[in-house]
Formats: sequence, C-alpha cells, structure tokens
Amino acid sequence: MKLLVLSDNHNDVENMFTFIDILSGYDFDAIIYAGDFSDVNVPKGFKQEDVAKIIIEELRTFKKPIFAIPGNNDNKQVIELIEKENISIHGKGRIFNGIGFYGFGGAQTPFNTSYEPKEDEIKKGLERSFIDVMNASKKIQVTHSPPIDTKLDYINTGIHVGSRVIRNFIEKYSPLVAVSAHIHESRGIDFLNNTLLINPGRFAEGYVGFIDLEKEKPEAKIINLIE
Repeated sequence: MKLLVLSDNHNDVENMFTFIDILSGYDFDAIIYAGDFSDVNVPKGFKQEDVAKIIIEELRTFKKPIFAIPGNNDNKQVIELIEKENISIHGKGRIFNGIGFYGFGGAQTPFNTSYEPKEDEIKKGLERSFIDVMNASKKIQVTHSPPIDTKLDYINTGIHVGSRVIRNFIEKYSPLVAVSAHIHESRGIDFLNNTLLINPGRFAEGYVGFIDLEKEKPEAKIINLIE
C-alpha cells in the first residue's frame, strides 16, 4: 500500500486546486490528512468548516479512503465535519486492507488557537483510538503534534516543542509509522526506535509526503509539487 500524506493547508484553497491537479499524476492507495484544514482567520464570506469542506471534496476526487484528524487551528465545527464526512480517526481507529489507522488531533501552542487538548486528553484519545485497531497486524498513528525530542518538533530557535505523551505512546506500542504535522519548519523524516516518523510540511506551500508500505520496511519521502 502507498499512502499520500498531507497537512497544514491553512485556508489556502486557491493553490490547493493546482496541487490537487498535480497529484492526479501520482500513484497512492489512501490519503492521510494530519490536521489544520483551516485557520483562525478565514477569507471573507467563509467559515472554517466551509474551507474544510472544499478541501475534503477535492480530496474525494481521487476516490481513495481518507483518514483525517483536526489541527490546532481547526475549530469545533471542523471537527464535527470530518466526523460527519466519515473520514475522522480523531480518537478512533479504522482498519483498511489490514492496516489500522488511529490518531488524535490538536496541539498545544502559546497562541490560544482553536483546539489545544492537554497531554492527558491526547493520551486518553490515543488509547481509545488504538483499541479500535489493536488486532491489525500493521498500525499507522496520526497526530497533529509531533513526538518530542525528534527531528520533527523543533522550532527556529532550536527548542523542541513536541508532545511527551505522543512520544511515549510510540515507544510503548511501536506503530509501523507515526505521522505528525504542526511544526512547519521541521518537515522531515526520522525514526523513533523502529517506528518511521514523517512530518510532510505545509500543503499550502506544495509539500506532501508519500509512504510506501509494500517493501519489507516502510519507506517515506517528501516532495514539493511546485519545484
């Protein structure tokens, strides 16, 4: 199975249409969206859920399963929308072709954004979602916040700002892959023990990730669609 990994569109609908057209030339079997469909400030005449709906409808043109969580900028209405659209793995798990996708969204920031669950809430949400996929032979974890003390969670000052709970969960359960987002400047690929980690970067800037599960060990790459 090959996975397309996206995150952090932040209302950029105009460029998204171009990127979706480009992605039509790529081969993948399912889509992971790791949060921040929208942003606190939306274009005039739109609500956050309006933007999220447009993104979801465009992703649906690929006719592939979508596994999504909210980001810290996605409000309650966006969270409800992805649940209504049957693409959510926020606090729940889904199995597709024998692979268990589970996760929990949101992230802590200093900016009082729309959805900032505490660490204990993230822990409980991941536990709930993991139960749904515990019998799957392969598991993919999806969170908006990255695990702390990795290549994926440091900001420009060099400080690591990821989640201790998310790191602990990876170390305890060893999912095959752990997808995260949120820290735009830390897009990249890393490992935590045997778990492959990926932060695909901002979709609004043309960055996407691909995960190949068809080899003995999973492989990942990040590309920019406009380079």
